[in-house]
Amino acid sequence: MEALRQDDPRRIGPYALLSRLRETASAVQYLARSADGTTVVVSAARPALAGLPAFRRRFQAEAQTARRLAGGWVQAPADSGAGGSGLWTAAPYVPALTLGEAVGLAGPLPERTVRTLGAALAETLARVHATGAVLHGLAADTVLLASDGPRLTAFGALGASVAAEAGPGGQLSVRLGYLTPEQLTGREPGPASDIFVLGLLLAYAATGATPLAAGPEGAAAERIAHAEPELAAVPQELRALIARCLAKSPTDRPAPGVLAAELALEGAAALTRHGWLPDRLVSALTDQAARALEPGAGTGAQNLVPLPAPSHHLGSAPGPEPRSPGGPGDPARHGAPSPAPGTAGETGDTGKTGGTGETGGAGVTGGTPAGAADVGGGPTLHLPALRRTAAPAVSTGAAPAVTAAGGAPQPGPAPLPHPGAALALPHATASAPRPPARTAAPRGLGGLSRRGLFTGIAAGAAGLVVGGGAVLALSGGEDDAPARPAGGSKPVARPEPLPGLAPDPLWHYQHPVAADGPPARLWRDQVLLIPGGELTTGLDLRTGRPLWEQKAAGTDYAPEAADGTHCFVVTPADFLWLSAKDGQVRHRVPYGPLLTKGQKDARAVLGAKVAADGPVVWFAAKVDTLGGKKDKVTRTRSYLFAYDMAARKELWRTEVPNGRSGALPRYETVGIRPDSLLLRRKTSSMTAAQQKKARDRAAFVLVDRRTGRTLWSKFFAGVRPSAGITDDPSGRLYAAVEGDLQAYDTRSGRKLWKLKAASGSSDDAPYGFGHGVVRDKTLYVPGDSNEVYAVDRTTGAQRWKRATEYPGRAAPRIALSSSGRTVFALNETQATAIGARDGRRLWKFQDSGVTAPGAEEASASYRAEAFGSRAVLWRGRNFYALPLD
Repeated sequence: MEALRQDDPRRIGPYALLSRLRETASAVQYLARSADGTTVVVSAARPALAGLPAFRRRFQAEAQTARRLAGGWVQAPADSGAGGSGLWTAAPYVPALTLGEAVGLAGPLPERTVRTLGAALAETLARVHATGAVLHGLAADTVLLASDGPRLTAFGALGASVAAEAGPGGQLSVRLGYLTPEQLTGREPGPASDIFVLGLLLAYAATGATPLAAGPEGAAAERIAHAEPELAAVPQELRALIARCLAKSPTDRPAPGVLAAELALEGAAALTRHGWLPDRLVSALTDQAARALEPGAGTGAQNLVPLPAPSHHLGSAPGPEPRSPGGPGDPARHGAPSPAPGTAGETGDTGKTGGTGETGGAGVTGGTPAGAADVGGGPTLHLPALRRTAAPAVSTGAAPAVTAAGGAPQPGPAPLPHPGAALALPHATASAPRPPARTAAPRGLGGLSRRGLFTGIAAGAAGLVVGGGAVLALSGGEDDAPARPAGGSKPVARPEPLPGLAPDPLWHYQHPVAADGPPARLWRDQVLLIPGGELTTGLDLRTGRPLWEQKAAGTDYAPEAADGTHCFVVTPADFLWLSAKDGQVRHRVPYGPLLTKGQKDARAVLGAKVAADGPVVWFAAKVDTLGGKKDKVTRTRSYLFAYDMAARKELWRTEVPNGRSGALPRYETVGIRPDSLLLRRKTSSMTAAQQKKARDRAAFVLVDRRTGRTLWSKFFAGVRPSAGITDDPSGRLYAAVEGDLQAYDTRSGRKLWKLKAASGSSDDAPYGFGHGVVRDKTLYVPGDSNEVYAVDRTTGAQRWKRATEYPGRAAPRIALSSSGRTVFALNETQATAIGARDGRRLWKFQDSGVTAPGAEEASASYRAEAFGSRAVLWRGRNFYALPLD
């Protein structure tokens, strides 16, 4: 934060400027206040660039991207303008430091801080990459650290650039502060390029230096392409993960969702709940906030916040810092007074005005030459990182020779200008091979046109700036976002969110206790029935507010909709019918006498609920009858028991084989067919003889729904007792067999088709597939590597496969929306919505930070109930209603 300069405006749009906060290659950020006293940050485009149509489109497109990504770790612009005050956006002020400033103040950051930072950025990248886009927005000065978590402030190549200037033909040339191995081979950067840059940032945050820095400048390209990064100083817990991010091959880098989960399984928000920054940074944020609230913030030297002297434990020696006018090396940015207008400190040798945005950074004509003594009274900060150097402007055509800016390399470690310096790889003399014919490239978030995207990366097009970063020539094109009409300041309406961003919950309800027992059920799409051992709760699905609580209805069973007036609850002794409107008990039937039929010396035990469909519910039960005086042997009979909840009467009971001594027979419902129930007998309740007969095979039973008669009992070759299985009402059964998915005709037992699992099987996870659902002609089934498959149920052809980006090997729960257009994959930390038609990931939902880490419910899996155009997701105590389709 520094005082306004002589040529700075005093007002932009409706905002009175207070001070300079920081600047980038394309914009200057000001602390400002609105008429009602609200403190905001106004980002004003540099006038020399704002006149370019390509710049205006790019600036506005990246602001639009910020609005579309708003939520999580992205704060949307609250206002914008493109009129007489120039081109600008405004966002609420949050006390924060850039990552570079934070490392300068505190040195290498603690492992917890780095972990939180990485998880938050990876969560944001996951939303971006869901569209196939590339962010191009990560840099040490585009990531802010606030007390409640990180913030990402750049949403395209322009916002993250370290140099921006007008190019030939009305083009806008910008230079990024990094280069990835794939760019050295002439390939377009893809989503994995963002992961490489994230790895650089995390290594920098953990050590105070960038990897791949050591060695001759001339060999920089070789190191980037082939050398292993120096990560010895990275905490051991993070070293392997950061190394994967920095893998040479993009295919070897982790997906952002996997990276986020490995860094913070409960989500980054969970790690920020009880503080995530070291004390020195917390104090700096407190001081910054206090200064920002002062009536005359930024109006004099007493309001400036100088940067600290270098930290010796970073391993750097004091020395001159390359600087550019108004840029990272400018004394004014370090707490010293600004030089008088017309001095070299303002215009450089050539008299060119502007800061790093116009000059292209340190080491170019117009800035203080590298190695020159720093002037001004403020302290300068030197980090054991890499020198920022400038790239020549580029245009399509023959590639000029590229040499290191500033002349011969200087001895010793090259410093990284700070604050606001990009995270740069070493600058070197190099050229690149002519790239192969290009294929369609991932589209940049800001809407970069196919004609204008990265036209200056490779030598065959426009020259290569090795280590200085990729040069982009941004031009107009059919894909560029249309410019916003000029005019005054207007609040911006938020458009549809980007894919990957979960919709805002319509409501959030927190239950008194974790609801991790039997699942909640819907009553007529109006009431959510939440069971619990102490009470049952009815929740209004429109508002998320409790309608009633009934303590007489404590239960270990999932409640059901009995009819158009009542819900059905099973307590330890009774069947209860509760009014769905107010929860009052309307009917009560003790089920003991019902099961024993009034027999003397008989005792009934109601077992698990097997299934429910419409007004009918099926249970397993057993009745023990005591023998008489002569026959003292107790006889046990086990049953399947059907009960009509609407008519309040027994429909039938059918005797089934008893389980092992003292145990109820246990059945799992595989499928509810129009005229029958397909059940699987659970091995845990079988007798030793029954288990021997099964020979480690699953035992299936088909029961007539109308009479309870057993239609058949079968084993299917290769289907084990714990294998994932899915029933098809048409008569097919889909089962995991030795890692593959096998389809059977349940009438004949014949095998129909087999789908080979892409991930194969292992001793730890031999089943390959979990329990799925069938809708129309498609089977949706989870894989044991946290994938979801869509399979043609007739032929077994795979239509699509989508990874949920959850770490480890497990099959998520699967659910469908009422319309069938959305597939939900549910596990312990996230609910992923997937388009049923094409497998496109729609969004990922996490309530990170709501549940305390280590709490019992923190390991609970998400569950879902869909109704109409909504779904209720819940985990532990927290319930959310989300709009769908």
